[in-house]
Amino acid sequence: MKMSMIELRDILLRFFVFVFLLIFLGMVLEGCTDKCESTNTYFFYEPVYTTLEEIRSSVRQEPPKEMAASGKIYIYGNTLFVNEPGKGVHVIDNADKRNPKPLSFINIPGNFDIAAKGNFLYADSYLDLLAFDLSDINDIKLTKRIENVYTSTNSLGVFPDPQLGVVTDWVQSETVENFEGDCGDISGGFQPWREGILMTADFANAAFSPQRSASQPNNVAPAGIGGSMARFAITGNNMYAVDDRQLHVFDISNLADPVPGNKVDLGWGIETIFPYKENLFIGANNGMHIYDNSDPDLPAYMSSFLHVTACDPVVVNDEYAFVTLRSGNACNGFVNQLDVVDIRNLNSPVLVESYPMDNPHGLGIDGNDLFLCEGEFGLKVFNIEDVNTISDNLIKRIEDVHAFDVIPFQNILIMIGEDGLYQFDYSDPVKLPLLSHIPVVSSEE
Repeated sequence: MKMSMIELRDILLRFFVFVFLLIFLGMVLEGCTDKCESTNTYFFYEPVYTTLEEIRSSVRQEPPKEMAASGKIYIYGNTLFVNEPGKGVHVIDNADKRNPKPLSFINIPGNFDIAAKGNFLYADSYLDLLAFDLSDINDIKLTKRIENVYTSTNSLGVFPDPQLGVVTDWVQSETVENFEGDCGDISGGFQPWREGILMTADFANAAFSPQRSASQPNNVAPAGIGGSMARFAITGNNMYAVDDRQLHVFDISNLADPVPGNKVDLGWGIETIFPYKENLFIGANNGMHIYDNSDPDLPAYMSSFLHVTACDPVVVNDEYAFVTLRSGNACNGFVNQLDVVDIRNLNSPVLVESYPMDNPHGLGIDGNDLFLCEGEFGLKVFNIEDVNTISDNLIKRIEDVHAFDVIPFQNILIMIGEDGLYQFDYSDPVKLPLLSHIPVVSSEE
């Protein structure tokens, strides 16, 4: 059938009308993008600065008080020191393990680590290192302050401002922004940092947080014992402190007058230090580093055992290192496991076995007993006589506690967690009876 000229004209006319309508509709829609509007609510967190002068003048011994948070633990004779992160140190008489008695609180702004030897306690305070005389435990005196040990930042990312001081808190405020413009750019206005102020649409999970000592010669004053999460360690006449990149060496031959010495570059992501005999074992985000400490003034690198990025405390015995790796925002890791590393050849550590865990934190070792903290999943005790079958030798588990770090010493296991300080009798680790508990009392309670 042949199409007439009139019919062809009608078809072409309808086609051109359709094309015109498409073009017109596109122009209308494009014009709409110029009229898009949006209302966004942001939360600003402005830094609160405290001057260094104010921080340094506020160090003092105060009456005992309840623990509002828990941090590092340290044993010195019958005295137990418990760090409250960023605030100071709780001093506890621990002569009676069933009835520990809080004695006092040392107010130390910016304190996160401690170590003790021969009646002297060493503690950090933001950028400074402090020495305290413990001769009279009821009248603890500050004997020396070494200022600006961490010249630009400490391990917690504290950046001092020469005029303003140190950020010690954040204040939240809310702002509402109205946006009008190209719809394609409506999501482009969010800027998480503006003029030094933190701005975010969801900051609900944010928080400002921004060892055992080696054997001592008989003529050397004894040092205390720290946990596996420690950043301070004492061997002989030296104290060592690690930040996120360096090992700081201090001469403490005169205990009242620590003197800064060498600084040793360790790499990145440094977390913990564990001294054992003539060596220092450094836990880092990416592995365990071994340093020869035969020259205590200048430890020398020997070797490394590398692993995926994760939090990494470490404890050792004569033959093996036990390393926990855990996931979490602070660690940027995705694994939860216990690594057993053969260190009989310190120049060439070798992985023996990896064991899956729930969320391992600190750990401690005494003989064939390995005590492993699983955070919110509690505490585990393994027999490690055969390192190839550790997963088959779980001899005790306590699930109704939070476990961050432990110190096993003379059949007493001291454990710290978010819910407080615990002491257990591990003379029979299968039973592990609880001796005492000092709770953390939240300020919100």
